[in-house]
Amino acid sequence: MTQCFVKIPDDFSGYPIDQFCIPKHYEQDLESVIIPKGFVLDRTERIARDIFESLDQSKPTAALCVLKGGYQFFNDLLHYLRQLNANSNKSCQLSIDFIRLKSYTDDQSTGNVKVIGGDDLSHLSGKNVLVVEDIIDTGRTMTKLLAILNQYNPHSIKVASLLVKRTKLSCGYRPDYIGFEIPDKFLIGYALDFNEYFRDLNHICVINEEGKAKYGSNSN
Repeated sequence: MTQCFVKIPDDFSGYPIDQFCIPKHYEQDLESVIIPKGFVLDRTERIARDIFESLDQSKPTAALCVLKGGYQFFNDLLHYLRQLNANSNKSCQLSIDFIRLKSYTDDQSTGNVKVIGGDDLSHLSGKNVLVVEDIIDTGRTMTKLLAILNQYNPHSIKVASLLVKRTKLSCGYRPDYIGFEIPDKFLIGYALDFNEYFRDLNHICVINEEGKAKYGSNSN
């Protein structure tokens, strides 16, 4: 299957902050809006359709959200999948679950992937598993998670990631469904965070150096 995604060019500087509704407390911390929320939602709806058309309908599907950054994409993606379930000639049985991983401090990957949340995942055995992630950076985090999930003998595993970063540090992993391929910049908003800040920002934005300094782990 040929992968489809929207490619954000390296030289794309984004849209001016003052053209969007931005919370006052973040106005000085952002460089630009790179993907407006409306664009995210339209792309998410198309990903949902692609997933729905390719799912093995004979097996139940467990949608697994990677917290915390994936929750907004997960919520919107499941909304569109439920719409398809209710209004199509075919349907897929959906259950949901959550897992939390940690690999970042400030804007840098630590290289150490920690699974710090999640229920007993033995119920994934024999099911189609749809992993929903906010961003694939180097790919090492997802590679480790897939190794963990395979221990539970699912029928299949597919990964949907809203963003995939173009970086020289990539291990070569590519998810099955991609929303946007993005430049090697640190993005926040739409539940993507910088040290737990900016999750309450609707649009996907580029943080500026002032924002990094203000919300960095060494700041007060």
